[in-house]
Amino acid sequence: MFLNNNFRSSRASNFYDVHDPATNYVITRTPQSTTQELEEAVKSAAEAFKSWRTTSLLHRQQFMFRFVALVRENWDRLASVTTLEQGKTLGDARGDVLRGLQVAEQACGITTQLSGKVLQVSKDMETRSYRIPLGVVTSICPFNFPAMIPLWSIANAIVTGNTLILKPSERTPGAALVLAELAKQAGLPTGVLSIVHGGVPTVDFILDHSEIKAISFIGGNKAGEYIYARGSANGKRIQANLGAKNHATLLPDADASHALGAISGASFGAAVGNAKDWLTEIVDRARQLTVSGGFETGTDIGPVISRDAQKRIEDLIQSTQDEGATILVDGRGYKPPGEQFKDGYFVGPTVITNVRPEMQCYKEEIFGPVLIHIDPTLTPDLDSAINFINANPYGNGTAIFTSSGVNATYFQDQIEAGTVGVNVPIPVPLPMLSFTGNKKSIVGGGGRYFLGEAGLDFYTQTKTVTSFWRRPTKEVQKDSKGVEMPVHT
Repeated sequence: MFLNNNFRSSRASNFYDVHDPATNYVITRTPQSTTQELEEAVKSAAEAFKSWRTTSLLHRQQFMFRFVALVRENWDRLASVTTLEQGKTLGDARGDVLRGLQVAEQACGITTQLSGKVLQVSKDMETRSYRIPLGVVTSICPFNFPAMIPLWSIANAIVTGNTLILKPSERTPGAALVLAELAKQAGLPTGVLSIVHGGVPTVDFILDHSEIKAISFIGGNKAGEYIYARGSANGKRIQANLGAKNHATLLPDADASHALGAISGASFGAAVGNAKDWLTEIVDRARQLTVSGGFETGTDIGPVISRDAQKRIEDLIQSTQDEGATILVDGRGYKPPGEQFKDGYFVGPTVITNVRPEMQCYKEEIFGPVLIHIDPTLTPDLDSAINFINANPYGNGTAIFTSSGVNATYFQDQIEAGTVGVNVPIPVPLPMLSFTGNKKSIVGGGGRYFLGEAGLDFYTQTKTVTSFWRRPTKEVQKDSKGVEMPVHT
């Protein structure tokens, strides 16, 4: 753990094995932090908040400058621990770090992002509105972005004057601990950042503790809806991105080489529209992808996170066959060359066509290298594709591939997904803009988004002060009892 600016071994009696997904070797164990350790983290964060909240914005900015420089120096180290624990390729892991690093770099400009407002409402009277930090805040991080999400949280929570207790996924704890080491090296005071561990007991502790003011969460709908309900009932501010089913709409006039390369590279979600004539090339591209360990040169797809995840993905692939879809490329049972990978959790690229919305593979987020193509009779034109996507309960992201500006504009206006890509496969915005999912992809309605101005809003509250300063005069007004509602004239 990382408590009081020091790394400490937990006194836990329960541990979670962390496996290298490529080999199934146990590489470390994550403790279930004890109640005493969790209480110590909160106490330390609450004490640190007293001084950190009054630290000048320039001082916090200087910390971010040093922190960003250290993250850049340790980029490959962070990527390596991500690949080791999570399984994604080293190139993909470097991208994971990059998207978090960009948020930290954006936070370096906090002096221009956190300004307030002043209004002279009448003679001798002014009203000013400004943002102040919340206090002790927490971040519950997912397994699939073990460097990016902790970087998002550390940057935005700390630069705005809060103290942060971060719980990485018990399956991928390493990157968060490296970031804590770098934060200490950058000069972060004791208690401003703590790293605790665990599963449901740790989450419940966070949800119930009165000192914790806000919770940021990214993960599945079941956990997210539970966190929102219990945390909100305890008066906490909740920020939660949940499940997704991202669609790509491929129009006949799209640049074939670009569109198919982008969709094949993404390897997730559902492809809709009149892609039937292009399926042969999609299949060819899928078969050309190399599946192996994330550290191996030339690997396109690494292993999935666990044996349970592998089984779940393979069961979903089987369900498509049972429900009448057609499997064009079947990645079940894939084993890459190399004796060291014989027990790894691999699923090869999979392409399935003739999928219908009632099928299990369409209703669930797959979290594997599986591309599903919707039955083309359901989406014969652009309007039907838009209606099909809008009928899905999730609203995380979508993309359209076309050379028509008219069709692209119509699509982006009519589609209900919060984040839209035009000839872009995975439309994740840059950090100065918010990640704007909607519907069941974000719990509790929109507004509490990650990144950008909305992200800073989540970690701050607004204080409004009205001041009256009149220069003293020799005469005392006779009617100065002041019992009436003031009129500003």
